[in-house]
Formats: sequence, C-alpha cells, structure tokens
Amino acid sequence: MNQQGTTRMRLGWLGLGSMGSPMTGVALASGFDISGFDVSEAARDAFAAAGGRASVSPAEAASGADALVLMVATPAQGEAALFGDDGAGSALRDGAIVVVMATVGDAAIRDWEQRLAPSGVRVVDAPVSGGTARAASGELLAMVSGTAADLEVVRPLLDVLASSVAIVGDHAGDGQRMKLVNQLLCGAHIAVAAEALSFAEALGLDARGAWEIVRRGAAASFMLDDRGERMLQSEPPVRSAVDIFVKDMELVVSAAQEAGHSPLLAQTALDVYRRASEAGLGRSDDSSIIRTYRARH
Repeated sequence: MNQQGTTRMRLGWLGLGSMGSPMTGVALASGFDISGFDVSEAARDAFAAAGGRASVSPAEAASGADALVLMVATPAQGEAALFGDDGAGSALRDGAIVVVMATVGDAAIRDWEQRLAPSGVRVVDAPVSGGTARAASGELLAMVSGTAADLEVVRPLLDVLASSVAIVGDHAGDGQRMKLVNQLLCGAHIAVAAEALSFAEALGLDARGAWEIVRRGAAASFMLDDRGERMLQSEPPVRSAVDIFVKDMELVVSAAQEAGHSPLLAQTALDVYRRASEAGLGRSDDSSIIRTYRARH
C-alpha cells in the first residue's frame, strides 16, 4: 500500500528488533526511504536485506532525515541513541521530527524534547501496542500526542504502521502516559494468565484443555489468547522479553506513585516479572513467567 507523500519523506530509524523489524518492513513496502540503525549487526543485515539502508551509527541514520523513529527497548537505550557517542541528536537537521514509538515514560520524552528544541528538532510522542504480528501487518494501535502541525507531517507514516491512531494530547508525554495505562492492563493480564494456567495444572487439570475452554468465555482476553498459547509451548519464540515488562511495569508503578494512585495489582505483576528475570528468564519470552509458578509446585 502506498500513501501519498511517503516516497518524499526520508526516515531515520533507530531500533530494528522484534518490533522495529516488522514495522520497518511495512514502511519500506509502502514506499518510505529509510536509513536504519541497531546495535545488533544481524538486525542491520536483515534490514538491509529487506531493502533498507543500514547505517553504522545513530548519527548516520539521522543525517538528512525528515523524521527519525525511535523504537528502542528502554529509556537508557533511547538516551544513548539520541545523545551518546555518534548520537542522532547532533545529526538531525533543523525542522526534523523525532517520532518516539517506544515505551520510555513521560519524564524521558519531555527531557529529550527540551534538549532537542534548541536545534529546531520537534518531538511527536507515539508509543504503539499490538505485538509483532500486528506490527508486521500494519495494524498497531498508536497513542499519539504532539502539535497539530507536527502530526500532519508524520500522519502518513502513522497511517501505514497503525490501523488505529488515537490522538491523546497536544504535548510530548501524553502518549506515554496513555501507553502506561495500556501496559498496566497488558502486564497484569499476562501475569494472571500464567497464574491461572499453572493453577489449572496444580489442580490436576490439562492446561491446554483449560486454556481452550476459558478463552471462549467471559475470562477471554487478547493476552490469554496470545500468551496463553505460548505458555503451553516448551520453548516459545521470543516476541516480547520478560525484561521488557520489568521495565514497563516499573514505569507504571513509578508513574502511579507520583500521581498519588495506589498501584496494587501493577506492583504485584511487577514482582512476578522481577522474579522471572532473577530466575534467568529476563531475555526469554514474557510468556515464560509461567515457569516461576511451576517451579513452586
């Protein structure tokens, strides 16, 4: 699918991992000219094989770009990509827009916006949700905030990557806060699915049979359907690592506490992910948290 104007927009892209790779695949197929960087050489090679221009640094990826997409795993990675050695921040031209599609929290994105502003670089806050399958089909949900003028510039890209573009505010940070609401639900749903299916096993039930039954009733959810199936596999593919949800739930809990909200379930879910990470599962698929329950019975 080609959107009007896509071939005229030159993109830089930082982060070519489990989400960035399928997203760039969709954007490349839609006619965008993309220079991409990832710390992984294998990820850069795969991007080049898909038709992108692999860069040797964030700065090279950002040079000459009209917009720079940031799709990294953590705020620290975003900081390094923008302001570290050969960082993109110093290479962006006056008038360029940084589109933050990663989950980094509102404090980080507001800080980056302030530091980029003196160079004439603007920020659109656009974290996404939907997982790798929806990323590959261009059917993500984007929770977007920014000025109307900046949103108009990047809207062709957003419409290619997301089937639902929700404008949630005018300022950087508004999108991140909405994403944290999303992540609280996602993180809790995965943890509850792990507890429920391992509970079925502890009761002597067939876990797959239990999953097949409850997913058809009032207990159904996207996470039960998606992660529940992977929880029943011995070695599920890594589509979203445990440590990603450690990071996300830490952001949720911190934001809730700062807002004077009591994050009881978020804190419990965070403890589940931390326990899994401490057990050596940090880089495993997040569905593997069920193993921490199985180890206790």
